[in-house]
Amino acid sequence: MSSAESRTKKEKRRAGVLMPVSALPSDEGVGTLGREAYRFVDIISEMGMSVWQILPLNPLGYGNSPYQPFSSYAGDELYIDLELLEKEGYLARKRKPYVSKDKCKVDYDRARSYKDTYLRSAFRGFKKLNKDREKYEEFCRMDWVRPYAVFISLKRANEMRCWNEWPKAQQDWILNQKYDLSGLKQEIEYQIFLQYMFYLQWNALKKYANDKGILIMGDIPFYVGIDSLDVWKARKDFLLDKDGRPRFIAGVPPDYFSATGQRWGNPIYNWKHIAEDGFRFWLDRLSYSSKLYDIIRIDHFRAFDTYWKIPASCETAVKGKWVEAPGYQVFDTVLKEFPDIWIVAEDLGDLRPQVLTLRDHYGLMGMYIAEFSLLSDEEPQKNQLIYTGTHDNQTVKGWYVALDNETRAAVDKALKKYGTPGEGVCSRMLRFMLESNANLAIIPTYDILELDDAARLNSPGTVGSPNWEWRLSDFTELEERTRWIAQMLQKSKRR
Repeated sequence: MSSAESRTKKEKRRAGVLMPVSALPSDEGVGTLGREAYRFVDIISEMGMSVWQILPLNPLGYGNSPYQPFSSYAGDELYIDLELLEKEGYLARKRKPYVSKDKCKVDYDRARSYKDTYLRSAFRGFKKLNKDREKYEEFCRMDWVRPYAVFISLKRANEMRCWNEWPKAQQDWILNQKYDLSGLKQEIEYQIFLQYMFYLQWNALKKYANDKGILIMGDIPFYVGIDSLDVWKARKDFLLDKDGRPRFIAGVPPDYFSATGQRWGNPIYNWKHIAEDGFRFWLDRLSYSSKLYDIIRIDHFRAFDTYWKIPASCETAVKGKWVEAPGYQVFDTVLKEFPDIWIVAEDLGDLRPQVLTLRDHYGLMGMYIAEFSLLSDEEPQKNQLIYTGTHDNQTVKGWYVALDNETRAAVDKALKKYGTPGEGVCSRMLRFMLESNANLAIIPTYDILELDDAARLNSPGTVGSPNWEWRLSDFTELEERTRWIAQMLQKSKRR
């Protein structure tokens, strides 16, 4: 694709939907890359949408958060579809149905336990059939595959403890290859199989979506977790002590979401070493993400300009300092190597002007959140992605109900031209978004369905349940709204 074609693609008036794979209906306790994912693509295609935004698909880490993954490259085996494995002939045994306590919530531990039995059975079937060997061996040659399989196998052998708590010889295998892994041979092969199945199923789903005219927008965190292959493998790229523990951690100071700030716990980058290495860490990460996604949304983009550096000894994010990052050097390097990459910059929060200058210098698409900005003087711009709210916000209905009477009246006034209060706030907000100047409008599925905060995906500053657990029990109501959304998209001249 030429630069002109890439620019035209980005400037087209588009509409899309935000829906995590985990939140899709399925009979496996969690959304998968199988039949229901394909049906979801069909539904949004029928609506006239051309973008599906997902959340990170990497192996879920602390608190089941997709933003604390065990790897920036691997996929979580939770999303592997068992029915597709059956069709490939890998699963000979008949599956018992997954019994869900609540079809609108993911119980991650139960789903993992249920799926692991069948995935291990499929692994045995895969080895027995031994088909498509060349394709499998080609996959295995990717430089992250075996290291990840070793990493996760050693984690399992150490009761899932962080790598910096393993025996020293195991910690250092990635550096010197000296630790004897023969006792883990079977588990390592199994983990490679899981990654191969994820890779095949994801690429088949993405091709199906692309063939339907749907672009996939992936979401990658700015930071990686300490308990990850990324850090285990590239320790010099992070500010760690001699025992492999972070000396400083990431987060943000007190803000709208938290009076004590957000203490994320991710290790801070050693930008000096990353720069000396030609920013290879970021080049490799974006290169692989570009193969998986058509559009890449970088979470916490402002940290390319300045990042909040918290001493690891601090229990909150209150004590810290802003430090400048080499953002211009990073993007000069990235865009030289990948001139047509489509990046969306998550540029939210209390920003200094230089963050927006950095974004605009490279023509990156920024973001507009209607829940935050509807009552401000700020208008959506063409080179922006407009949301009702992101995965970190309340649903529109939950947000509207929680407003005080005066603010709710102001919202009704701002949305007056988009419908009457009796019609419901979601439909009015959707029309506001779709008719705005923003080139890309993304609607969370729960706002199409006009759901309350029981469907909220995440509350920043909190960890664990009920974050990331919401999912659809079926597509009945979504399918019923297909024509309604299609009419709004036609009126707003979006695709």
